[in-house]
Amino acid sequence: MPRLPKRLWIASSLPALVVLAVLLAPWIMPYAPEAQNLSARLAPPSAIHWLGTDHLGRDVLSRLLDGGRFSLTLAALATITTAVIGTAVGVLSARKRGWIDEFFTRTNDVLLALPEMVIALFLVAALGTGYHSLLLALTLTGWTPFARLARALTLDVSARGFIEAAQVLRCSPAFIVRRHILPHLAGPLLGQATLRFGQFLINVGALSYLGLGVQPPQSDWGSMLAAAQPYALRAPMTILAPGLVIFAVALSVTLIGQHVLRSSTRPTSALPAAPEQEPTHA
Repeated sequence: MPRLPKRLWIASSLPALVVLAVLLAPWIMPYAPEAQNLSARLAPPSAIHWLGTDHLGRDVLSRLLDGGRFSLTLAALATITTAVIGTAVGVLSARKRGWIDEFFTRTNDVLLALPEMVIALFLVAALGTGYHSLLLALTLTGWTPFARLARALTLDVSARGFIEAAQVLRCSPAFIVRRHILPHLAGPLLGQATLRFGQFLINVGALSYLGLGVQPPQSDWGSMLAAAQPYALRAPMTILAPGLVIFAVALSVTLIGQHVLRSSTRPTSALPAAPEQEPTHA
């Protein structure tokens, strides 16, 4: 088993530490995230407030941990949802072909031709702000890369001899997809999902920065950036803390996703000699 480069170990440990801190937030937050102390507003980092306070005297570290639950959860749910939808669409298009393939391909091309953030902004503006609107907007705009990748890989795998052998053995289409196609798609799709998670995290932050995310007093990393912007020079930590966390997590998962994609797309010399036959019931 090849050893992972040191940079990937670092890239893997950083998101893990952030996720662990966010999960333990209710127990490790030094203050309530919405607790205000106007006498200590815009305080610099100190032993009392490790990352300082914002313009309302709220502890930045506490709000960073509390806001991470929204940002990370929404990015993860959007990644999972779009991966499932995109994979299903791509595999269905490649296996059925005909008008189904033509319809999904043209729909995919139209969505890819339009800026993803512009569509998301329009959808959130039409549906209203909030958690569910953001998730729906990210899902409707984010499934296309998965569909294109799944379709291309399915077409490649379907042309191999063991798929034809499985068809000769009269295995059902569902069995062929489940046992002979999806395992070959797992690695590249996992890499694509990791890359998309970083993109979704940035998109969530951007939409929340524009005021289309959760509403006060609930915090998230994007809204923290927006609230801290007028006070960036007086209290730089209020804007540096959420910005650096978004940047570091997105960069780390992107590096991991690139490594997974490179590893999963290396040519392999060994292919299955014979397909597994679909079990029959007497």
